[in-house]
Amino acid sequence: MEKKITTHITSGLLISGVLIILAVVAYIASFDQQTWYKWLSGILFIGAVIYVCINYGKQQDNNVTFGNTFAYGFKTSAVVTCIMILFLIVFMQVFPEIKEKAMDEARKQMEKNPAVTESQIETSLGIMKKGFLVILILGSVFFYLGGGAIAAVIGAAVTKKNPRSPFDNQA
Repeated sequence: MEKKITTHITSGLLISGVLIILAVVAYIASFDQQTWYKWLSGILFIGAVIYVCINYGKQQDNNVTFGNTFAYGFKTSAVVTCIMILFLIVFMQVFPEIKEKAMDEARKQMEKNPAVTESQIETSLGIMKKGFLVILILGSVFFYLGGGAIAAVIGAAVTKKNPRSPFDNQA
């Protein structure tokens, strides 16, 4: 009986599901703008991609190479990226006040810097307000694909590899 290999789509759906649940809980509990939460979700995502790379190697009886393990991890990250962008677009439509919360938090962060003037803050917030969704989507693409690529490299590097030659089974 042949082993069932988890596809990158299934892995991406599972990781996305966990990240979406975490995002909804964070929003409801009002800690979605906290720095520690952003670190937690990032570490969870990167750890999950590394885990699925290692698990992929195990499912293949370690008959993998760095390249195909990396490809599996990166494709998983691409699935997560697509789903999270769709989630963010829907979430922003359902909860439009997220934009205002983010603007308030950005203002607080800029006001902490004494070198930033009030006019610079207003200009920055005006640009951010006009392109909020685009900035959010581009930031998500950068975070999920960039972080996913790094995680896939790490996952592929730590996955035990014992690739067999196609000539091993010939007599």
